Amino acid sequence: MKKRLLVLLWAMAAGAWGQALPTVELAAGIHRIEAEVAATPPQRMAGLMHRRSLPPQRGMLFAFPDDAQHCMWMKNTLIPLAVAFLDAEGRIINIAEMQPETLDNHCAARPARFALEMNAGWFKSRGLKAGDKISGLERVPPGR
Repeated sequence: MKKRLLVLLWAMAAGAWGQALPTVELAAGIHRIEAEVAATPPQRMAGLMHRRSLPPQRGMLFAFPDDAQHCMWMKNTLIPLAVAFLDAEGRIINIAEMQPETLDNHCAARPARFALEMNAGWFKSRGLKAGDKISGLERVPPGR
């Protein structure tokens, strides 16, 4: 019985996490980003969990319904990531580097509308910092 329950839970999780998310093309100056958009609570909860790799130009954009001091963590996330918290206009508020499979909270320094996760060091290696702008967010469906 216990084994069947675990298999059922795993299948449900795989179904929720295995669905393809819509993508949007964003830019950070000359740098192109292919971002999967997580705009619903289940999509944001799953995030990049259980992935073993992420192509260099690929990331995940978390679209929230409201500006708030959103936080991210790395539960069940297998790859190191960096997160940039963005305001509604796409300006970077702050960037945090995150280690795999940790429960540390990484929070926006002030109310944010979006969070963009990329491979660890992605923002730093491109010289991006607070105040820089990510463009293309006008094509992103609003968070729910």
